[in-house]
Amino acid sequence: MSKVVKIKKGLDIKLKGSAEKVLAKATIAESYAVKPTDFAGLMPKLVVKQGDQVKVGTPLFFDKNRPEIMFVSPVSGTVSAINRGERRKLLEVVVTPGTEQEYEKHNVGNAASLNREELIALMLKGGVWPFIKQRPYGIIANPSDTPKDIFISGFDTAPLGVDMDFILTNEAEHFQKGIDILKKLTPNKVHLGVTTGNAASGILKKVKGVESTIFTGPHPAGNVGVHINHIAPINKGEIVWTIDPQLVALLGRFFTSGIYNVEKIIAVAGSEVKRPQYFRIITGASLKCIAYNIASENSPRYISGNVLTGTELSADGFLGFYDNMISVIPEGNHHELFGWAKLFRPKVFSTSHAYLSFLTPNKKYALDTNLNGGERAFVMTGQYEKVLPMDIYPVYLLKAILAEDIDKMEQLGIYEVIEEDLALCEFVCTSKTEVQAILRKGIDLMIKEMS
Repeated sequence: MSKVVKIKKGLDIKLKGSAEKVLAKATIAESYAVKPTDFAGLMPKLVVKQGDQVKVGTPLFFDKNRPEIMFVSPVSGTVSAINRGERRKLLEVVVTPGTEQEYEKHNVGNAASLNREELIALMLKGGVWPFIKQRPYGIIANPSDTPKDIFISGFDTAPLGVDMDFILTNEAEHFQKGIDILKKLTPNKVHLGVTTGNAASGILKKVKGVESTIFTGPHPAGNVGVHINHIAPINKGEIVWTIDPQLVALLGRFFTSGIYNVEKIIAVAGSEVKRPQYFRIITGASLKCIAYNIASENSPRYISGNVLTGTELSADGFLGFYDNMISVIPEGNHHELFGWAKLFRPKVFSTSHAYLSFLTPNKKYALDTNLNGGERAFVMTGQYEKVLPMDIYPVYLLKAILAEDIDKMEQLGIYEVIEEDLALCEFVCTSKTEVQAILRKGIDLMIKEMS
């Protein structure tokens, strides 16, 4: 019988526009992009130039610090643009697809007969190694490391989060094969976090070779960092690997076919979407391929990922590498005069009893991006601790980061958290502190000092 962990601290943000369990196929996008900015800690080095012809799986760039880690094209066609930002920082490698899709093929043989080193070599060559991240730091796993454990979260509790059971409905064989591959990469356990719904049905119940744990409670109960903290916390010098469940299925697909196939299912959700639903799409696709489903009379905020941790996009931006959803919500570009003095604000979500909206806890809201105030003194309020179900003192950790105190950062849990774990702290913060940006600054400092 699976162990049950009840999460009591947290916060469910109920938004309008949850995706219906209806699957459509997005139109072929005009272009696709691989974005180095999706990969924390990456120093990219290009291997293509504008105008080059590429196949699905052709390398586009690699990591300067770890040249064996390649990032490959999701489609075949022409490298149509190499977009750079300030100081020539590489932002996007854009590929315009051709009429026929050609693939780089890899001889994967019988994966069950391959040893760990052979599997890793194939994953690096095939471009699927970036599927795996490591803790600490939330960066791409180092292929020369051996993780203590591998963790997978099989459910999503973020606002408008995807239904992983629905996404994996037809991927049972590939998911199991992906699990079999992962089992060979660690001498210990592959942990699968599930919730009460998908623990009783679907492929996550039937999968073999994993240690399942049931988590219940509000967000962030679905975060893999919470699972690690409650099952096997990370100590200094230890490494665990994490991977998204849909990427587990894509890994199994690679070792079945020998080709880099990153067609996936994503949710397009939010109050500004005409019909929130699921789409079958290729990773890195331009949002133009689903533009018809967006409420055109407004100028909404497009987010690759969920509203707490996702990345803002333009209307013609590209789906992020690790993201399973596109969120579309109203832009907060208005100012409400004396809004702070109004007690009856039924359309405003509040985490306290400041507004009477607390009397309708199950109501769904069309929240915008307005901060409702500016940044102010970073004070101790106890708000963070109410929404963080981890054995960490978040305010002290953040202040240690601001002070660049390495020893204190280690003692206060910097190895256990990444941005998604403290995203709710930023949401409830009275001081409007950019918690996630501060945490990433601290992680970057640790990587620099400890390497």
